[in-house]
Amino acid sequence: MPSSLAHPVDSELIIKKSRFIGRVEPCADRALALAKVAELRELHPGAVHVCWALLAGGQSAANDDGEPGGTAGRPMLEVLRHQDLDGVLATVVRYWGGVKLGAGGLVRAYTDAVAQALLKADKVPLLKLKTLRCTLPYAMEGLLRRELEAAGAQLLEMRHGSQVELQFSLAEDAAAALVARLGESGQGRIGWLSALEP
Repeated sequence: MPSSLAHPVDSELIIKKSRFIGRVEPCADRALALAKVAELRELHPGAVHVCWALLAGGQSAANDDGEPGGTAGRPMLEVLRHQDLDGVLATVVRYWGGVKLGAGGLVRAYTDAVAQALLKADKVPLLKLKTLRCTLPYAMEGLLRRELEAAGAQLLEMRHGSQVELQFSLAEDAAAALVARLGESGQGRIGWLSALEP
């Protein structure tokens, strides 16, 4: 099961006088990743490179930021893939130390900066969520709320009309069991409007 990270974690390496400041952090999409990279550039105006890799489903990307092609972003992305991560941004800020590292040295430096940060990171499992909508009589609202709380579901929307209409999300693997339980305890008075994907 893929994981993400609970919070950002930093690392720092000095290799042949070059300083590599690594960071891994949760990041949902490319727009947020680009904003975080821009923020790092502002924080480190003296850095020669701010390389990054994003592993976030269909928005994954890698950037060498002027380092020789394939020596920074792509190797950083591979570290994230080997850790079975998703929704994670890895960045490495490099301050030039005056000594060339060569392609192999650069790959090792960038991957080590990311790997060192990941050693200290708290991983959290990514749950696939399912969104459900139903209607029920007012008298059953309390029952449904208790069942949702017991199942760890999150209430997204509630409308009161001729009946109560609720939309909620919960872990995909718990959805079928909850629907079955509600069907039994609701004695067929809970109507399912749709089963939406997140």
